[in-house]
Amino acid sequence: MPQQKLTPAIRNYILRFFTAMTFYVLFLIGAVWAFPHYHLTGFFAYLVAILPAIPIVAVIGTVAMYMTEEQDEFQRALLVRALLWGIGLTLAVTTVWGFLEVFSLAPHLDLYLVFPLFCAVSGAANGIVRLNYR
Repeated sequence: MPQQKLTPAIRNYILRFFTAMTFYVLFLIGAVWAFPHYHLTGFFAYLVAILPAIPIVAVIGTVAMYMTEEQDEFQRALLVRALLWGIGLTLAVTTVWGFLEVFSLAPHLDLYLVFPLFCAVSGAANGIVRLNYR
């Protein structure tokens, strides 16, 4: 498959994604540092705990914005297929894990790990989907 050119939609996606991830890292480091040092409680505890999630929500919005900005219908279709595989496999894995966890056959899975799982599965699915068109 030929190298995909850097369209304006892709450039915007990359800029938004890395901006969000920069804030994610900063907010996460800040939250991990602030809780033991300041023993946060009440409103500020909730605010600091939620801060790292805001850039993750921005990444979801970034993908949606890319889908609306991308002019190439084929590229959009490939992304949709990869995302559908990602959603399906993530739901399957977390459902199976949940039943194993309920019956004490698997350790607890922290919910913040579901999004990275989805990203990994969607990324792998993206590669596999694109291999079909080599």
